Amino acid sequence: MKIPLFPLLFLSACLSPATAAPVFVNGLTLSGSALDATGLAGANQGRVGYFSDIYYDQTQGQWWGLSDRGPGGGTLAYDTRVQQFTLNVAANGAISNFQITQTVKFTDANGNPFTGLAPNPGNTLGRSLDPEGFVVHPKTGNFLVSDEYGPAVHEFDRTGKLIRSLTTPANIIPRSALNAPNFASDTGNTLGKRTNRGFEGLAISPDGQFAFAMLQSPMLNEGGGANGRYTRIVKFDLATGQAVAQYAYLMDRSGQGQGISSLVAINNTEFFVLERNNRGVGIGAELATADKNVYRINLANATDVSGIALPTSGTALPAGVLAVAKGAKVIDLDTNTLPALGNKSPEKWEGLAIGPQLAGGGFLLLAGTDNDYSVTQNSNGNQFDVWFDMAAADPYLSSIQCPIDQIIQCVFTTGGASAVLDTGKYSLLPGVLHAYAASNQDLAGYVMPVPEPGSLALLGLGLAALAIRRRREN
Repeated sequence: MKIPLFPLLFLSACLSPATAAPVFVNGLTLSGSALDATGLAGANQGRVGYFSDIYYDQTQGQWWGLSDRGPGGGTLAYDTRVQQFTLNVAANGAISNFQITQTVKFTDANGNPFTGLAPNPGNTLGRSLDPEGFVVHPKTGNFLVSDEYGPAVHEFDRTGKLIRSLTTPANIIPRSALNAPNFASDTGNTLGKRTNRGFEGLAISPDGQFAFAMLQSPMLNEGGGANGRYTRIVKFDLATGQAVAQYAYLMDRSGQGQGISSLVAINNTEFFVLERNNRGVGIGAELATADKNVYRINLANATDVSGIALPTSGTALPAGVLAVAKGAKVIDLDTNTLPALGNKSPEKWEGLAIGPQLAGGGFLLLAGTDNDYSVTQNSNGNQFDVWFDMAAADPYLSSIQCPIDQIIQCVFTTGGASAVLDTGKYSLLPGVLHAYAASNQDLAGYVMPVPEPGSLALLGLGLAALAIRRRREN
């Protein structure tokens, strides 16, 4: 693998990205029973929830994988966290040897954990956090994390301690008809983001001046949950922590749980967006009509819609209002499947990152899935591991629910008779990684994040590059 020698890289913008497409190289399936670096046994303690987002820190040569609010689905306390991991990357972009090396838990300024518990009814979030987007600030090395509950964007130091929270625009905050904030659920709300549909995607400009947070789907008052097609990208000035613009993004469709899962900066105005439905192999998901795509978008000519209402259905915007420019499909994530999943598409493709530069030119693009810890729960809050027969025509229809944390064996009841789970046939839902080789043409206009001279990021660059060289396969 070739290590970049310069912190700033411009790829020729004269090449048309619409005519190029990254090439699938290979994929990995990662054990659903794996533990993170805490080493704590149990789904609610140390089981890896894999990738609500992925980020590659170009200045440090480090991979990060974000876990979400935990296996309890917001009903149980869970210490939210991010995982640092390593990958071997071959010259052609093939990946192997996934290893978690560090687990960082998020806390407030006093060291109290941010929990995956859903917020109580009312106008405060407290320490509730459902992490969905993650980036590293290139000039400070701090972590920025987007949250679905608020929605919110938080900044943490490298130990996971809260530094500050950015100011969420008033029109995004979920509110009742009486304008009272309510973060707990959609019950009684008529305005702002929908429950579990807050800031899903998060990106940072290469110079570290701006963060871009993207709502998963349209807001309540803009057709959310019905026929709305437009969601919003919010631009934050990181010097002030204030939002400075909002942009309208047209989704492929309404329905089927359609939403945004990841946002990746190519330069200051161009991004990759991962947009997907909720079909495929997953906890409780329908298998048919899986549809997961990556698009290249451009904000350069988009109208600031901070004070403009978006339509509740259809695609017609108010006169003079321009949506984000959405290019042709860059990657169809359903096209390449893996035998370990019965050659079927996973439901929750949620992570996407531009990785290291490859020896032959271009860069690795890495996509990853959220496996929901392979856990479900009933209305009484009882949790169950979900085991899948991946060879079945529909693995979910052939899945078995077992008492949580009985990883090796469990006794379940079927047709009134007890049986022991066949672990040779059934497995917990794995995490999945796909590697794509993106050429210079695919990434035309890419600007690598630039560390501040003398910053933490720049000081670590040499050591990080050396470590990567030692890990490389070719």
